[in-house]
Amino acid sequence: MRQTVLNLEASRIREVANAGLGRDDVLAFWFGESDEVTPDFIREAAIESLRAGETFYAHNLGLPELREAIAAYTTRLHGRMDAGRIAVTSGGVNALMLAVQALVDAGDEVVAVTPVWPNLTAQPLIMGARLRRVSLHPQGGAWRLDLQELLDTVTPATKLLVVNAPNNPTGWTLTRAEQQAILDHCRRTGTWILADEVYERLYYGAGAGPLACAPSFLDIAAPEDRLVVAHSFSKSFLMTGWRMGWLVMPPAMTEHMGKLIEFNTSCASVFVQRAAIAAITRTDEVTPRVVAHLRHCRDTLVPLLQALPGVELAAADGGMYAFFRLHGQADSLAVAKRLVAEAGLGLAPGNAFAPEAQGWLRWCFASRDVQRLRLGVERLAGWLEGRQTGAPI
Repeated sequence: MRQTVLNLEASRIREVANAGLGRDDVLAFWFGESDEVTPDFIREAAIESLRAGETFYAHNLGLPELREAIAAYTTRLHGRMDAGRIAVTSGGVNALMLAVQALVDAGDEVVAVTPVWPNLTAQPLIMGARLRRVSLHPQGGAWRLDLQELLDTVTPATKLLVVNAPNNPTGWTLTRAEQQAILDHCRRTGTWILADEVYERLYYGAGAGPLACAPSFLDIAAPEDRLVVAHSFSKSFLMTGWRMGWLVMPPAMTEHMGKLIEFNTSCASVFVQRAAIAAITRTDEVTPRVVAHLRHCRDTLVPLLQALPGVELAAADGGMYAFFRLHGQADSLAVAKRLVAEAGLGLAPGNAFAPEAQGWLRWCFASRDVQRLRLGVERLAGWLEGRQTGAPI
């Protein structure tokens, strides 16, 4: 086996989750998914497809109907989009891996903005790339980008810049001005941008409304720009387990992406694509409600956490996470495991996302019942109080 694969780190999030397996008394907020099931009409579309016998291979790039539906959806959000720039993938993570496979050779330099979901930094390493990190910086519980530091790091030697915004885990979101500066700079250096924008609809900033979304590189880029944008049905459509995503890319790249899909998965399952068509054509019945509820969850959880002694965080503009620091708790993984064992509370350790996030914890607040969030805070408060008093926990 390749040494690069042997050197890959196992998921610290799953390591914490495994510590709680078999316990029904643990309040689990470790994974990045809602506990609400996929809406009925989406599930019914998949069932009808199976009943119709759609159990065969499909086009590498996806059903034409789905690609057209994604193009129409993207046009509503970001302006004119042609289906010829879209490839359907077997999940957002598959979309990201395909993009990296298409763009990165062994020895290439890749720059990633971190902290970030660990798959985004592992994928270039799998391809044999040299990874450089540009860290966001915590300020008063919020994470900020030093734009000049990023621009100084991305040079003509940089093959690919990986940016996830809204960001998992911090909730950091790029401004339009920052995006424009990054795009202009990468045009000068000849650097490709891989933008992970799967959380774009989970946005609580200015311009809230049925079609509200975070600033996207698609708003400002030309079709021929060296830009690939990854999306997923998981978060905004409550479809994490379906494994359905898509890529937007320059027109000249699409045919070749189809070849790459052939050698990875051949195609996405037809019945899942039928469900995706139902979801994206009726997005107004799902996503605005999901976002409104997530805002309520965020606005419930964050003040409760901010009121706890030794806790530092700020409400994020995007995503589904509260990312917070526990002062005096340096080892995120050890703390997360202790919270499972001693408090029945399941959170993700910050150092799963970057070394600079050591001492932080990620709490996914996508819960149907906000009372679960309140109960989780009570458990954390009790654990912290026991730590301070030395009482048994």
